[in-house]
Amino acid sequence: MTEQTAVPFRDALAYWWKLGLTSFGGPAGQIAMLHDEVVVKKRWISEKRFLHALNYCMILPGPEAQQLVTYVGWLMHGVRGGILAGSLFVLPSLVLLITLSWAYLAFGTSPIVAAMFATIKPAVVAIIAQAVYRIGSRSLRHPALWTIAGVSTGAMLVSGSWFPVIMVVAALVGFAGSRFAPTVFAGGGGHSSAARETTPAIIDDNTPTPLHARVTVWRLVRAVVMAAVAWLVPVGALWVTFGADSPLVDMAMFFSGAAFLTFGGAYAVLPYVYHGAISAGWATPSQMVDGLALGETTPGPLIMIVSFVGFLGGYVGEFLGTGSAFLSGLVAAILVTWFTFLPSFFFIIAGGPYVETTRGMKGVTAPLTAINAAVVGVVLSLAITFAVTVFVPNGASLNAGALVIVAGAALALFRFKRSILEVVLASAAIGLVVGVATLLL
Repeated sequence: MTEQTAVPFRDALAYWWKLGLTSFGGPAGQIAMLHDEVVVKKRWISEKRFLHALNYCMILPGPEAQQLVTYVGWLMHGVRGGILAGSLFVLPSLVLLITLSWAYLAFGTSPIVAAMFATIKPAVVAIIAQAVYRIGSRSLRHPALWTIAGVSTGAMLVSGSWFPVIMVVAALVGFAGSRFAPTVFAGGGGHSSAARETTPAIIDDNTPTPLHARVTVWRLVRAVVMAAVAWLVPVGALWVTFGADSPLVDMAMFFSGAAFLTFGGAYAVLPYVYHGAISAGWATPSQMVDGLALGETTPGPLIMIVSFVGFLGGYVGEFLGTGSAFLSGLVAAILVTWFTFLPSFFFIIAGGPYVETTRGMKGVTAPLTAINAAVVGVVLSLAITFAVTVFVPNGASLNAGALVIVAGAALALFRFKRSILEVVLASAAIGLVVGVATLLL
């Protein structure tokens, strides 16, 4: 039997569809799912090459799971493979979230649906608390890192617009720490795997770099031009059609900026999106919690909550004119998704060849270590903000029922290791029962 030298494109395409439809569980679960298939079961790529790609995606702004999927698709089948893999990871979630967002606006005020969201919201607080613990247990290995996390928490609670400054300062602290306290900011932890490689992978440790993944000036220039055109054409069209003051132009600019600030994954950028969406009038604090709940119930990257924000803002604001609620929401959701993920494709297609040349070389990890510590504080600030919104809505008295639900959700997540989707669905079921009982009594 001859040795297979390339992954069949049809097989890869079928798997990217499957992954996009079933990738529940947040970035950690999605990366584990990807690893189990392409490294362990299918043996398309070796463990070392997979982890090398993951390390690159971890230091990029943007959703690391989506970028890793894009990287693996690009490594196997070039630009078309990367674009298809990354797009199919997002597309099912986009369609589903647009549908759920419309249903939320159309039926969200009904007693039963309102009761379901009332019980889901406390579970979301527990889910974010779990994210704080997961990131913190991996990142905070020294009192100095705890200090960075504490300062970032306080800064974010003062103003969500400080997020970019926090990330830059953390990187500078890490860079200085690499020189003056290298043991404090040394790399470690992170993602790991216990997979055993019993047979060679199609793209193995010693497999030569594919021709399309080698460094050339032309490939870099082409990637830059492609990304520039993909950004300038829609922004220019919006500007000419609706004017510089259009909310659609504002959304394009805001989410383009947010895409470059998502160090640490979706949970890290959520506070920035949260404050920006509320300040712009695209959503209320309560709606943002509801949006995160919807995002947790759909496959794909959690940062897809931006689609909910876009749809909500467009639907309510009727950006395309009176009577255009659904169309405005649809256009806004698609636009914010485009501008949020466009940089991720650029980082992989433009940077991938350079990453492939660094296999076997030790990267600079100190700035990333400090950024990860800051991310813990940023996510903690989100948990605190959401908790206040849920437990003391509109400054009212303490919601005792919400406290009971968050305690139960935390127990299910931490003690019994239930999945996020299971916790959200169980909370929704409780709300359904409460809503039906309220109508019958």
